[in-house]
Amino acid sequence: HGSFVGRAVRDGVIDPDRSIQIGIRTHAPEDFGIRILYGYELEDMRASDIAYAIAERTGGRKTYVTFDIDCLDPAYAPGTGTPVAGGPSSAKILSVLRQMGHIDIVGADVVEVAPPYDHADITAIAGSTVAQHYLGLLAAKRQRDGA
Repeated sequence: HGSFVGRAVRDGVIDPDRSIQIGIRTHAPEDFGIRILYGYELEDMRASDIAYAIAERTGGRKTYVTFDIDCLDPAYAPGTGTPVAGGPSSAKILSVLRQMGHIDIVGADVVEVAPPYDHADITAIAGSTVAQHYLGLLAAKRQRDGA
């Protein structure tokens, strides 16, 4: 659980100097050089500060964004295999995403939605809304670039 990050850094798949993890709430004895904004830190941060931290870390380079749905507090996304209390709300994360238009996102995904655990489709709604925001960012980028 989470060990894939260490392997990916060691194998050169992830550049730790350009990577950031948002909302980590479990003990991580090794960060592999990746910047981490822990869940408890997000509580006191504005969405614009979180978006700025992401932009600063990615440094204007082409960026792949992966959104693990268990980043959200289980109150907003109970349908995941690893729910951990203390995460941000879906509203805060959507606000972060809305402010990431200046980041050169070249790909994105949403992972860890587990329909069997998803009461009343709460997690599916959160995940699909994150995906919708990704598409909106890509559409705005195309419009800016004149494509």
